[in-house]
Amino acid sequence: MDRREFLKESLIAIGGMAVASSGLLSACVGKGNKKIEELIAEAPAAFFDDLPPIGKLGFGLMRLPRLEDRSIDIEQTKQMVDLFMQAGFNYFDTAWAYGGSEDATRQALVERYPRDKFILATKLAAWVKCENREQAIAQFETSLERTGAGYFDFYLLHNLGGNRTHFFDDYDLWTWAFEQKAAGKIKHVGFSAHATPEELEEILVKHPEAEFVQLQINYADWEDPTVKARECYEIARRHGKPVIVMEPIKGGMLANPPQPVKEVFDNAAPDESYASWALRYAASPEGIMTVLSGMSNVEQMEDNIHTMKDFDKLTDEQAKVIDDACKALASIPTVPCTNCNYCAKVCPMNVGISGSFNALNFYTMYGDMTEALDQEDFYVKGKGFNFASACIKCGKCEEVCPQHINIREQLDRVVEVLGKK
Repeated sequence: MDRREFLKESLIAIGGMAVASSGLLSACVGKGNKKIEELIAEAPAAFFDDLPPIGKLGFGLMRLPRLEDRSIDIEQTKQMVDLFMQAGFNYFDTAWAYGGSEDATRQALVERYPRDKFILATKLAAWVKCENREQAIAQFETSLERTGAGYFDFYLLHNLGGNRTHFFDDYDLWTWAFEQKAAGKIKHVGFSAHATPEELEEILVKHPEAEFVQLQINYADWEDPTVKARECYEIARRHGKPVIVMEPIKGGMLANPPQPVKEVFDNAAPDESYASWALRYAASPEGIMTVLSGMSNVEQMEDNIHTMKDFDKLTDEQAKVIDDACKALASIPTVPCTNCNYCAKVCPMNVGISGSFNALNFYTMYGDMTEALDQEDFYVKGKGFNFASACIKCGKCEEVCPQHINIREQLDRVVEVLGKK
């Protein structure tokens, strides 16, 4: 099937598919607005004509295996790269901001395989201590030096959203990135985003030149009121952008989900790993180019290859299992906050109420204190709010809460569980 026919079938499917029982919603690209032929002409190449076909599994190089001294285990990484390549996969994702990853990429991949046999992506984080355009661009040169790759097949403006997005516009990095493409140093330009749907829409309207988008998609976040993965995915597809999936296993959390979720999967397929369900879910929607998994050992690599080597989308029966798993996850008692943030508008102490509840809920569901504290730091301090301990018990928040949450009591729980700050 040539590219035009692929796009035609893909777009017809996107425009006409019904909502699956699992909530895997197809994006209605241009539905009711444009003819299919017009959409085909405008849509980016799903497989990018200048590159080899991209496998459904991508090797995310952020969580590489570590030795006792916390340095990257290069020898085990080489084994993982070899298994990945031998299985017919070829997409590798690193970043300037991933400590040691680009150097490891050079040693385990670039120095051991012909350059035209793999596809390499890295990223520029202009919001990390960059006071001007030159400092931001220096990250690109550093990435070239660290990886020794000569050029990058995919180059991403890294982690747009919130107060990070403006740096890329302030420093005119979109123009710069496409200049590098014209010079042959970059083949394709896109961006990754941890953004609200509204922010993502604004970015894509402002920068239609973006060739692809990298988004966090997994079954736990699909309808999550904070991440809103489904809404972000649908926006990307409405703009005709191929999607690269990050965090399909939610930083490893879905490889060891809460017990009620495990029981659903064990009853359905006791021999399949929990991670395999998460990977197949993330790879099943229309328009997914590849699914990145941050594998940390050979065993994880072998399991993911087993899952994705002969990839088939979820069947209706399997989608129903995922739906049941989501219901089991939702049944775990959490604070029923929807992140409307009406409370934030009236709090005299500027407490990050919804962010505090997000972190508490994460700990309740997954039992991972380190990650819960990271989320509290990101969603509270990182958003310019004060921690839960700043609450003065005035009750103004409860007067405006649509969910009728006993906010003061729950903030006490945040302090009790996550600690006073």
